[in-house]
Amino acid sequence: MSANLDDIRNQQRETWDKFSAGWKKWDSLVLSWLAPFGDTMLRHANLSNSFSVLDVGTGEPGLTAAAAIPDGYVTVTDLSENMLAAAAENAAKRGLKNFKTQLCDAGALPFADARFDAVLCRFGFMFFPDIATAAKEMARVAKPGARVCTAVWSTPAKNPWATTIMGTIARHVDMPSPPPGSPGLFRCAPEGMMVETFKEAGLLDVAEEEVSTTMVHDSPERYWDFMTEVAAPVVAGLSKADPATREKIRREVLELAQQSISDGKVQLRSTATVIVGTR
Repeated sequence: MSANLDDIRNQQRETWDKFSAGWKKWDSLVLSWLAPFGDTMLRHANLSNSFSVLDVGTGEPGLTAAAAIPDGYVTVTDLSENMLAAAAENAAKRGLKNFKTQLCDAGALPFADARFDAVLCRFGFMFFPDIATAAKEMARVAKPGARVCTAVWSTPAKNPWATTIMGTIARHVDMPSPPPGSPGLFRCAPEGMMVETFKEAGLLDVAEEEVSTTMVHDSPERYWDFMTEVAAPVVAGLSKADPATREKIRREVLELAQQSISDGKVQLRSTATVIVGTR
């Protein structure tokens, strides 16, 4: 792996270790918010009760899969020890015994060829140092006929849950443009990108499905608190603002979130693309 990819990998590990506490705090909200994407992936995975499943990511939809296949087994991997610890804690809370974690890089999975009956990766590809290598690794460890399923965020225009705050920060803070291919929420949004990636990894019958849901918060202030505790790009942007500018950003974000209130709650559209291929 090149030095640049090593740097990206180390940066991602540090970021997710740092933000694991925020994800743990907001776990219930995140679970309900992102469930439709994971459920769509599991539907495409065609799970069977005796399956051995690999979930490359933060523990979901792996935990949901483990509950659905009591005679099967789920292995969850991540680059962050803290994120894996949170996943293991959630598994224990749910009484799941058919579940284990494995610290590793998605670009170098420590498993034999044709090991798993299904491979899942929800919102991970956007952050991998090398997307193509990760896809090839997932295809490698999948058994013939196994489904490999992922979800990636669609375009910014379809995701006001993120752009409401990130767009406001960008208007007030000089954020340098990241190099092409750098990790980021919308890195995998270009039309057809992940379909082509899956095909190049050797997967067959590759298809995609757009899924939309809503992020719901009790108030604009709760939305602000959530995004400033779990979203690394938000924290990075705010760190470049002086106190007065940060407060101005906060006021504008609260005003924008107020405009998204429906039935007494802040409701923000969230859209992703689920991609599936067969080994």
